[in-house]
Amino acid sequence: MDMETKDKKLDILCIGTALVDSIIKGFDPEPISASGYRAASGSINVGGEAVNEAITAAKLGMDTGILCSLGQDDAGEMVVNALNAYGVNTGSVIRSQEHPTPVTTMFVNDDGTRKSITNNSHRYNFHPEQYPHIITNAKALILGSLFRAPFNDLEVIHSVLTSAKKEGALIFADTKLPNFVKLTLNDIKETLPLIDFITPNEDEAKYYTDETEPSKMADVFLSYGIKNVIIKLGGKGCFFKNSEISIELPAYDITAVDATGAGDSFVAGFVSEILREADIKTALTFANACGAICTTAVGAVTALKNRDQVNDFILCQTATQVS
Repeated sequence: MDMETKDKKLDILCIGTALVDSIIKGFDPEPISASGYRAASGSINVGGEAVNEAITAAKLGMDTGILCSLGQDDAGEMVVNALNAYGVNTGSVIRSQEHPTPVTTMFVNDDGTRKSITNNSHRYNFHPEQYPHIITNAKALILGSLFRAPFNDLEVIHSVLTSAKKEGALIFADTKLPNFVKLTLNDIKETLPLIDFITPNEDEAKYYTDETEPSKMADVFLSYGIKNVIIKLGGKGCFFKNSEISIELPAYDITAVDATGAGDSFVAGFVSEILREADIKTALTFANACGAICTTAVGAVTALKNRDQVNDFILCQTATQVS
């Protein structure tokens, strides 16, 4: 595998899960036969936090790379082809003959909410810390899945974040609920101060902080030395807090079709605007729009097309609210 990177630093490097989503929408739990069920639709889409974030960031005009592990199988080929098609640098994609590409089954409800089924292929870890020349080749690093593989290993987390910070990278850590290995904030407390922005959704923030109010959730993360906290509140918008300010923004009023990848689109949108030196509120507004647009089609990277689309969406929504 060619692990050579470009002399010029990437804008964003995404590290984490890469997989294929089998999305079943409108599942009817009433069987039509002894072993048969119906659904409104079924589709196969590329997914995984690192993939969703990388593709979205590339669509938004960022020079984006991805460090992930895929099997030597058809599912892995599908992911690589999609990444290449959207202009993501795939020179750091690891292809393993030992483990298959994870495939997730997603059941999507009529309101866009969903449940997912993982399997043993999701627990196979790779070791991004073994590639420091890749980790240090970006202005910003997005950990797609803090608390899930590969970032459910104390040594991996510390090594990756330390290497990135030595080169001055901004570190953005998206989080996930644990599925196989369970870590707490206390378990990684020595590394948490290296994180510039942490971006849990509401359920994840509740789980890791034992708080129910966004401001109190944020305070717990801040108490561990994390510099900035964004709580993604889904249909209620988002909440930001650091040592100086707090900002709460409502969600855009849209009809959601599928929320898969909305949080990942939010993160990619936020990071892209921060790298463009936008202020926090402007970046949050843009991120909110990216998440909203994502939910208007089935699949994590289907609906959002480019940065102009997002800015037009914001202008249209603002005009509607004023009128």
